[in-house]
Amino acid sequence: MAAPATDPERVYAIATANRLLTADLLENLTPEQWRTPSLCEGWTVQEVAAHLVPPAEDYSLRWLAKALLKYRFDLARMVDETTREAARQPTAEIVAVLRDRADRRLDPPVTHALGPMTDTCIHLRDIARPLGLDVDPGPESWRPALDFLVSRPAVRGFVPRDRLPRLRFETTDQAWAHGEGPLVRGPSEAVALVMAGRSVALADVDGDGVAELSHRLGAG
Repeated sequence: MAAPATDPERVYAIATANRLLTADLLENLTPEQWRTPSLCEGWTVQEVAAHLVPPAEDYSLRWLAKALLKYRFDLARMVDETTREAARQPTAEIVAVLRDRADRRLDPPVTHALGPMTDTCIHLRDIARPLGLDVDPGPESWRPALDFLVSRPAVRGFVPRDRLPRLRFETTDQAWAHGEGPLVRGPSEAVALVMAGRSVALADVDGDGVAELSHRLGAG
């Protein structure tokens, strides 16, 4: 399935709103909270926050090729190392730059604008959930993210090919469904998080497909 057709202006508006929402959340955190492990495996809240800051230069195929060459075409290594380097900045600076660049219109190759927008939804909850904070983009923002997560481009860094097949996903807070098979059902936020590999959200979904999905996530 190709990337879903979604109004670009809406996609950019959601991404901007989520970055500002995250900045609001971050600015009141204690040093201990900044060091809290996030839901994004291997990264603290501070590292996820740094990852959410849009780059100073626009993405392009030439930019991506140059960056990947530096990291021997290991995309995961490139993302991890550049994020850890960015996270060494003072937390106040991370928040300030996140606010300043919140409206950057990111359109990288392959995932295009839906990729960075979905990142803002998922990483906001990667930060908020471990801290016990009820800061959520809301169903209207999760809708295009859900559509993206079940599309072909999401295989690049979001959802492995073997995670979703032969399962049906449904949301309980809006009319959205995908797939055929045993059911995984819950709020949009929880459904998106389990599709993106966050096993902690399995507790917030139900249905006869949860056991299989748990097995695929290595959580059961």
